[in-house]
Amino acid sequence: MSQIRPLPKQQKGVALFISLVLLLILTIIGVSSVQTTSLEVRMTRNEHDSMLAFQSAESALRDAEAQLELITSTAGFTDAGNNGLYDSAEMGDAENWLDANVWSGTNSVVAATAVSGVFAAPRYVIEWVASVDRADLTGEFQQTYGSSGADVVEIFRITAQGVGGTANARVLLQSSYGRVMD
Repeated sequence: MSQIRPLPKQQKGVALFISLVLLLILTIIGVSSVQTTSLEVRMTRNEHDSMLAFQSAESALRDAEAQLELITSTAGFTDAGNNGLYDSAEMGDAENWLDANVWSGTNSVVAATAVSGVFAAPRYVIEWVASVDRADLTGEFQQTYGSSGADVVEIFRITAQGVGGTANARVLLQSSYGRVMD
């Protein structure tokens, strides 16, 4: 008599389906990780670019302060600008530093101190704001403005523009500077 073997059970393909679903989930996780990493790299690059622009503008502020120490008169400050030296804008008029043309040519000063790796050299403009009696400032700012006998402190506003590693990263910094002129 011959032995009768039972027929093998029919396979349903469940193992194949589960493996494909797991493979799909792993692929989605991998693609998501790559996108997140790419976004973080772009964010880091932009942050670095912004910091370069900030450092560049800060160096321009320091150069402008050094230039102000050499100025002996406010006669060179004009409404139209004289090599980066402006009278402050009248009330209701647009500020000089808001005009895009100010940041090119001789309308602004190219800072001597530059930060390496920037797209363009930092620039600055200096505006003469007002002449103020020294007595009005001493108590308020706790600043003596030197031991000069002059009773007037000249107040200036410095606006500096720094550009980062690309032309898109721009930073504007402003500083007020008071100085007694003998």
